[in-house]
Amino acid sequence: MKILLMGDASNFHRTLATGLRRAGCEVAVASSGSGFMRTPRDIDLRRPLPGKAGGLALWMKLNGPLRHKLKGYDVVSFSNPIFLQLRPERVRQLFHRLRRDNGSLFLTALGTDLPYIEECLDPDGLLRYNEFRIEGKPAPYALRHPEVIHRWQTSPLRDWCDEFYAGIDGAVSALYEYHVALRRRLPEEKIAYGGIPVDMATLPPVEIPPSPRPVRIFLGRHRGRMEEKGTDRLETAIRRAIDRNPGKGELVIVENRPYDEYISLMRGAHVIVDQAYSYTPATNALLSMAYGIPTVSGGEPEFYDFIGEPDTPLRRPVINSPLDTEGMTDMFDHILNHPEELRPLGQASREFVARNNDCDIVARRFLDFWQSRIRR
Repeated sequence: MKILLMGDASNFHRTLATGLRRAGCEVAVASSGSGFMRTPRDIDLRRPLPGKAGGLALWMKLNGPLRHKLKGYDVVSFSNPIFLQLRPERVRQLFHRLRRDNGSLFLTALGTDLPYIEECLDPDGLLRYNEFRIEGKPAPYALRHPEVIHRWQTSPLRDWCDEFYAGIDGAVSALYEYHVALRRRLPEEKIAYGGIPVDMATLPPVEIPPSPRPVRIFLGRHRGRMEEKGTDRLETAIRRAIDRNPGKGELVIVENRPYDEYISLMRGAHVIVDQAYSYTPATNALLSMAYGIPTVSGGEPEFYDFIGEPDTPLRRPVINSPLDTEGMTDMFDHILNHPEELRPLGQASREFVARNNDCDIVARRFLDFWQSRIRR
């Protein structure tokens, strides 16, 4: 099978491509490199210049040198309805060209789009909390950044999202939350769960000491997404716990590093702190778990039940963050005062990723679904 992966986020499509190639597929990843992460790609879709000039230059490139590289695929899967850094009308034009020049079109649901926004804001939705709403009230991120919600609800984007979902042959979700959102737009037979791919072969396990002291807590974050992920509140809680337990812990903060540099830095940690508002461990969390490092992130029962993990501690190893700062502080108090729990938890974390998210397993889920939905 010949596959084109359009767009990327957090190295998802590049890692998925690794699993697909091992399964015998011919794969091209076309992306902008995910900004500062500088993730590798086969077809470069960066805007070469800022502003309108950059958009025009990219559009000319897509209609010139890159045109022949974007045709002849059995499957094209998009990272988002806005899979390019271009206006919706330009994205629409390219989408229809890709549909004409290729086989089946799919969505890899791995980021915010209109159905996800709708699910997050719906008081009757399945998500009890998210980055936009916490227990029925606007979350700090929504209060500080109302333009994010407004942007997806403008007529050009809303109309394009409606057209995009009507025009694809199916969608595969990266997270439980995105799977819930897909059900708002697509029938059950047109969606499947894929999960986030992790290349376990490139992530040798870290040996956590039996009882590390001080406990090194690693907080990796995107400076512009602190309120979205809750890392601002997590940092406050970590500092409070360290102040309450002198000599038992230290905090290391890493921000906005290229992907390869970032994952090498996390290997020195005893605990990785990811985010507060997720039901599911996402890319950052799964990478640290794959190394065998205990991880604070999203690990709600709904997610574990959805993927079929039994309700036992070492089969559900994510340290699930509370939503309130005092609860977060108590969680870090426990971590600092029970360092002997970290090593077995880290080992269970690696086993969890190998069981659920190895890129070969995830690639097979994608392939099985695509083959079931491909337009003959």
